[in-house]
Amino acid sequence: MTYQNHPEKHDVIIIGAGFSGIGMGIKLKEAGIDNFLILESADSIGGTWRDNDYPGCACDIPSHLYSFSFEPSPDWSRMFPAQDEIWAYLQHCVDKYGLSSHLSLNSNVDQAVFDEDALDWKLTTDDGRSFTGRTLVSGMGGLSRPAYPDIPGLSRFEGSCFHSARWDHGFEFHGKTVAVIGTGASAIQFVPQIVDEVKSLLLFQRTPPWIVPKLDRPIRRWERWLYRHVPFARFLFRNFIYWRQEVRGIGFTIDPRLMGHANKIALEHLEKHVADEQLRNKLTPDYTIGCKRILISCDYYPALQKDNLSLITTGIREITADSIVDDNGQEHKIDAIILGTGFRATDPISPARIFGIGGRELSHDWRNGPEAFLGINVAGYPNLFLLVGPNTGLGHNSMIFMIESQVRYTIKMLRKMSEQGHQAVDVKANSQERFNRNLQRILAKSVWQSGCKSWYQTEDGKNSSIWPGPSFSYWARTLRPDMRHYNVTGRRTR
Repeated sequence: MTYQNHPEKHDVIIIGAGFSGIGMGIKLKEAGIDNFLILESADSIGGTWRDNDYPGCACDIPSHLYSFSFEPSPDWSRMFPAQDEIWAYLQHCVDKYGLSSHLSLNSNVDQAVFDEDALDWKLTTDDGRSFTGRTLVSGMGGLSRPAYPDIPGLSRFEGSCFHSARWDHGFEFHGKTVAVIGTGASAIQFVPQIVDEVKSLLLFQRTPPWIVPKLDRPIRRWERWLYRHVPFARFLFRNFIYWRQEVRGIGFTIDPRLMGHANKIALEHLEKHVADEQLRNKLTPDYTIGCKRILISCDYYPALQKDNLSLITTGIREITADSIVDDNGQEHKIDAIILGTGFRATDPISPARIFGIGGRELSHDWRNGPEAFLGINVAGYPNLFLLVGPNTGLGHNSMIFMIESQVRYTIKMLRKMSEQGHQAVDVKANSQERFNRNLQRILAKSVWQSGCKSWYQTEDGKNSSIWPGPSFSYWARTLRPDMRHYNVTGRRTR
């Protein structure tokens, strides 16, 4: 099933060089598939952990679990890894496994078209280059494309305005009045970092998040020595973290009423750090904990009580050249706006346009929300494999575990294709439909559908982001491909 006699063509083309693309590349090499290419739109690898480099940026999954199981690191400096440490880890993986020669940086894919005659994928980049691959793997994650709010007048603002994922490191905060729009996972990390630098900070909150303590600390020197010299200790600790996270996730997937313990912890955390009853009321969510992403922080609530910070919950009417006007009509003069408004998480392949059989376009097929079989394959798009595809996100555990499951599944499918001489595999439409109908039925009973509006959902409320069960159930479902769910094209002729 190879193109070894055609060096300008590739057995596999991967889009994206974040955790997904790098993990896929490593496992392709281990499987003996060396004729692959990784197309990365930026000038360096890293994906989410390259783009999100705002002050205080860190992961909310413990270090030893937020890494590849086949490439554990004994050298994490903290229990929860910071952005720069994760980015360095990914570069280490690229170097150790020899992926540099497979990388094509500054290669922004404009479109990918399935050629029904040649049974391969034709890709073009926005600078006019073309690539051909037998198999296409999308490693385009959903947490790297900023979501910009639709606020009247935003484009008219004349001061500095940037998204947290496009941080302006040249901006001078000292003496400035800065507005922050959004109080999600990014804002609760960077607000405590900048509040002491600015003259005043106006924090515009639409919906308060549930926040629990962040049990972070430096990893001691003796612990790192132990993890380096006694790998089994590192293995046990990683597994302990994994199963602890799984137990904590029971309420997410089985019954929202089981979230009571987490609710108690979050309310105690709020009461401990916020004595003012009026402020505490503004910071108390009115939705079931877990419906939106649960955040972790020990410095956010103290930051909100700084004398130079004002929490504004009245909403935004419009933005002028030098101010924000809230819903009460009050005008707030500002020098800069920071958008902590999240990402386009329900659009996991944008901005690339992908065309399948008969010219069908994936963005059109997904107009009512993304769907895929196991979050990996989409009917009508042969030899296309999605990593971090629809409904494979987690609210309680490490996405790296899910990525490894998807990579393993893809590798096993490629092996089957090679062994059985298949030119192309295309998931059956009825298999995809049944899978998603059952998935949405389970989701309807979950905490994520308990009444709130979150970035897990499309505009009409469909949850196209979250896996509605424990992560080990996804691992089991993707353990090996079941060819009964696929249409296959016969043996390849050379």
